[in-house]
Amino acid sequence: MLRIVVCVSGGGTNLQAILDSIDNGTITNAEIAAVISNNANAYALERAREHGIPGICISPKQFENRDNFNTAFLDKVNSYQPDLIVLAGFLVVIPGMMIQEYRNRIINIHPSLIPSFCGKGYYGLKVHEGALNRGVKVTGATVHFVDEGTDTGPIILQHPVMVESEDTPETLQRRVMEQAEWKILPQAIDMIANGRIKVTDGKVVIAG
Repeated sequence: MLRIVVCVSGGGTNLQAILDSIDNGTITNAEIAAVISNNANAYALERAREHGIPGICISPKQFENRDNFNTAFLDKVNSYQPDLIVLAGFLVVIPGMMIQEYRNRIINIHPSLIPSFCGKGYYGLKVHEGALNRGVKVTGATVHFVDEGTDTGPIILQHPVMVESEDTPETLQRRVMEQAEWKILPQAIDMIANGRIKVTDGKVVIAG
């Protein structure tokens, strides 16, 4: 059974997609051990508690400096002994020591087709604003492993979403979530939970 810690900063719609997929059997051989947020008011924590899952807030604001936070954050994650860490809209930079300790065991969902509209400054609505300003016809979402760069780790899954002429950043964000994020994030977790994902020479190899 794959033990998962989900890290999220906001409402937790991707967390809900994971919870629903575990409940309905789309994700097998996996369970969420804890949900961690840097925001005490994140609705994601309520979603966790409604499912009987520990919901914990740990924020850089609670510590004198970033090093102290990084140490405490890693200790808290380690206390749940996860096999996989899922970043589902987590707006905190992951400490390098955590990336090293959980190499190829941290995944992130990003609301674009990487390498487009990713990297520093591209998060939340800014991603969709960038896509609309550039005039692209197709966008989408990407699930990838996390490495020391920003959105640079090995890509696991991508799914395209068509851009419509009347789109606003808000409508595009919603459609990318519904048509891409909420599908490929649970799919990636299920594949990892069932041993279908390996990283070889910096690239993802999918078995079966």
